[in-house]
Amino acid sequence: MQTQTKTQFDFIIIGAGSAGATLAARLSENPEFSVCLIEAGVKDTSPFIHIPFGLAFLARLTHLGWSHNTAPQQELNNRRLFWPRGKVLGGSSSLNAMCYIRGVAQDYQRWSDAGAKGWDWQSVLPYFIKSEKQQHGASEYHGDAGYLCVDDLRHTNPLSQSFVNAAEHVDLAQVKDFNGAEHHGLGFYQVTQINGQRCSSAKAYLSNAMARSNLTILTQAHVEKIIVEQGRATGVQLHINKKTLLLKANKEVLLCAGAINSPQLLMLSGLGPKEHLADQSIATIVDLPAVGQNLQDHLDVLVQYRCKSNVSYGLSLAAIPTYVKAAYTYTFKHKGMLSSNIAEAGGFDKTEFAGEECDIQYHFLPAILQDHGRSNALGHGYGLHVCALYPQSRGEIRLLSKDPQGELHIEPRYLSHPDDQKVAIAAVRKAREILAAEDFKPYQAREVLPGAEVQTDAQILAFIRANSQSIYHPVGTCKMGLAEDPTTVVDENLKVKGMSGLRVVDASVMPSLIGGNTNAATIMIAERAADLIKQEHSSA
Repeated sequence: MQTQTKTQFDFIIIGAGSAGATLAARLSENPEFSVCLIEAGVKDTSPFIHIPFGLAFLARLTHLGWSHNTAPQQELNNRRLFWPRGKVLGGSSSLNAMCYIRGVAQDYQRWSDAGAKGWDWQSVLPYFIKSEKQQHGASEYHGDAGYLCVDDLRHTNPLSQSFVNAAEHVDLAQVKDFNGAEHHGLGFYQVTQINGQRCSSAKAYLSNAMARSNLTILTQAHVEKIIVEQGRATGVQLHINKKTLLLKANKEVLLCAGAINSPQLLMLSGLGPKEHLADQSIATIVDLPAVGQNLQDHLDVLVQYRCKSNVSYGLSLAAIPTYVKAAYTYTFKHKGMLSSNIAEAGGFDKTEFAGEECDIQYHFLPAILQDHGRSNALGHGYGLHVCALYPQSRGEIRLLSKDPQGELHIEPRYLSHPDDQKVAIAAVRKAREILAAEDFKPYQAREVLPGAEVQTDAQILAFIRANSQSIYHPVGTCKMGLAEDPTTVVDENLKVKGMSGLRVVDASVMPSLIGGNTNAATIMIAERAADLIKQEHSSA
């Protein structure tokens, strides 16, 4: 049990996820700063976190996640979708598929055009490079001196190679680097791994920083509200060791709790839409109508095949020797099947609705994964996950009570914009074209989702409504932009409007979704935020 005696710090960071761990490590590089990093979850000691193949089982370990569910989705047959978020050191970077993707330059130009000045591609690329320790060394696009290790996969399944080879079948390029000059095509993903193990933000940024005397890390500590005095955030109230504790921040409180919990904590602290706070009997300190608004996520659709071949990662008697050998190889060499992130290959493509940029992304899995990995899928097969990268639908996060550990109203409003329906239908057709390639013929496979009988647009849309799921990229609920814009929560320096001493630093500040996985961009945001904070507070 942790005994916390020090109660005053220069910086208090709420949330030790992708952003929070990065920020804590960078700020504590300055010995003049005292930093307290608070995580509601546990330490990242589970072997399922560190062994990449353990990804298949992480959703079952409920103590490592928040296990959120959405409100019933009107356009998805009123289904409630599972929204797993990390509740552990490293946050969702300790649970994700480790795919390292930055998006494209146009994504960040859109941020800048929307009022987030200083966040265009030319401004953020140096922070991607700064964060990265690239296996292939430094280049125009990559860095080799950062904390976040980005490696090639040490093992890939033959089915994943068949997927990459299928690029020729659909007139796509085979891409070697999705974070280089061109990402339109199919290829193997690079992953956030080191020595065949997951490189979460906790491993990357905290493993060395933990030894610093100016950094305090609290786990299993649930922040209940931000303390505000005379328009300034002065500290936090948290629950730890079955007790309430107040911590004081001399300089700033930095909110890094993610797209769900950051707006929740702002509202619990009296910072949010006045009418909504009144409904929950919370006194308004600053009326910020945009808190919890602008919620966006990538909606994932799966085209699934079953095959007679046992080459895939599957549960069967025939596969037992393979798993025994894999365990031996990984234990002694950190190589082989257990070093796989399962989502080994993928790519970016255009539907007929795309502009200059790719509008869909693929994740190929040489496996059958059911219910986010929460249930066993016997037998062998493979599947292609596809999502629309730039959804027009917008949702919101709302309180259901003023209980800091209570459930939230999570309303993504998937497919509420008709354009999103059109792109999703086209995406399924594109995925089917790839899986029809000659390279898959030797596996004697048959399509089970959507199924051969599902062919018309109406049938495909009905399938999407019944089966689509989140691919875990919620953003936007504390939107960054011009201070005078009523749709923003923080300014371009990530400072909460109408306040001093408080910033939000995580995926919630993204004005719009990037075209890809959001982890690398979240770490980039924290890297740049650390420099902004250091410049403001470091002594001359």
